Amino acid sequence: MAADVAITEFTDPGCPWAFSAEPSRFRLSWLYGDHLDWRVRMVGLSESPQEALDKGFTPEVQAGAFAKIATDHGMPIDAAVRPRVAATLPACRAVVAARLHAPEQMRALLRALRLRHFGGELLDAPETIDGAAVDAGIDPGALARWTTGDDVQAALDEDLAAARRPTPAARVLDDRLADWPGGRRYTCPSYELVRATDGLQVSAPGFQPFAVYDVATANLMPGVERRPDPESVAEVLMWAGTALATKEVAVVCDIAVADARERLGRVAVQQRVGDDGFWSLRAG
Repeated sequence: MAADVAITEFTDPGCPWAFSAEPSRFRLSWLYGDHLDWRVRMVGLSESPQEALDKGFTPEVQAGAFAKIATDHGMPIDAAVRPRVAATLPACRAVVAARLHAPEQMRALLRALRLRHFGGELLDAPETIDGAAVDAGIDPGALARWTTGDDVQAALDEDLAAARRPTPAARVLDDRLADWPGGRRYTCPSYELVRATDGLQVSAPGFQPFAVYDVATANLMPGVERRPDPESVAEVLMWAGTALATKEVAVVCDIAVADARERLGRVAVQQRVGDDGFWSLRAG
């Protein structure tokens, strides 16, 4: 079945806002399934640790920001002060390499990089990227070779350039964009939604409440019947194919976080991260 709407998702493995928007992305995917074609492009937030430091983003500032975002938006983040601030570009390059050479594992790699990064690992450390590759079912040696290819560099350059060309509609919402030396760029996550039948496009720049994505998608697909809410939290975990945060399960099920946590405790085990953690179904 051809998708009705293509969503280009501008994101970055190191962005806590993009991580905090994962519950909304999972909810959209549950509701619309194959009617949506997700296309992932990298923003490239930082090329080196020094780049972040030059902007005053020290490990202490990062820890405070992580703690606040985790509290405000409910995703598990280890907010301990880290030895240094990590660059995000090496992880972006790895995701692009997977997109070109192992597209079926690309989303799993992006997820694994996020879980490791927000679990306390340094995102640009080779062992973090190698470990995420293993988590995603990709040979780390192969991934490392792919990242050196001219095709990956060209695709990454195209991603970064596209992220720095917000649509005219996105530019109207300027407070959802960020500066770069050449002008304005998308923040993470930013969505460009395009309807297949007529090319009608809607832009949703920056972190948004789920209602924004919900209204935009519904307006582009008024004739599509949405999938009913899940019958159980176990159904959501089986569908996702990855460990999920309490907030993610709650949003997909459209129930309260406390309710989701109580239901998950009956059928799943939790790996703690920060003040919460990620749930997997119990064996058997």
